[in-house]
Amino acid sequence: MREAHPLDEWQMKSNEKDKDNVCYAQPKTLAQRVAIANDFTQRFKYSVPFGVDEMNNAANDAYSAWPERLYIIDEQGRISYKGGNGPFKYNPKEVRDWLVNRFGEVKHPEAASPEKKT
Repeated sequence: MREAHPLDEWQMKSNEKDKDNVCYAQPKTLAQRVAIANDFTQRFKYSVPFGVDEMNNAANDAYSAWPERLYIIDEQGRISYKGGNGPFKYNPKEVRDWLVNRFGEVKHPEAASPEKKT
């Protein structure tokens, strides 16, 4: 989908202090859009699969995800959960609860205690 606050279009003050260097110009081609997605997944070690919208923004238009929205897509490719539009109806806890009800609670191993230096 389109960059929300690209370098060459509308900027927010918070973008001007981009300490992570994640601001990009608005991509003009699908290849540029894919390159931005690849940069994100590699730099932030993001392993969850996701799609890249075509340049006509059909997925963005169909899912009305702006500015943010959470969806759960089931194994058959159907929408099983559609969250509210963010930021005010954006509810990650509701998504977690849905997933727990569907798949059960995920148990994470205890974090190792940091060794005390003497």
